[in-house]
Amino acid sequence: MVPLGYFIVLSSILFSIGVWGVLRSRNAIVIFMAIELMLNAVNLALIAFSSNMRQILTRFVQAVSPAEAADIIGSAMASGQVLVFLVMTVAAAEAAVGLAIIISIYRLKDSVNVDDVNIMKW
Repeated sequence: MVPLGYFIVLSSILFSIGVWGVLRSRNAIVIFMAIELMLNAVNLALIAFSSNMRQILTRFVQAVSPAEAADIIGSAMASGQVLVFLVMTVAAAEAAVGLAIIISIYRLKDSVNVDDVNIMKW
């Protein structure tokens, strides 16, 4: 089994690349892709923590009975996976709405450069 630290390092590298893409790029589509990369990095970290939750929680639930410990560990593992599905749902909705906004701005301004888009000013 791959150690948890490897997944966290990979997730932090992907998140850093996404932050760099958001801060560096002026193209709205590249910024949008960088945001999606950051969401996927968070998903990777959540899945890594959820899959290693048994090893993490066994140190903290030694004071309770084994039946209660199994219940705590099972619910913690399930909640991590549910949270991943929630983030994936939000990312899909963000992709649909974001692409619709980018397409409407392109039709209005004939550019997807964020420096050219100035529609909030009078």
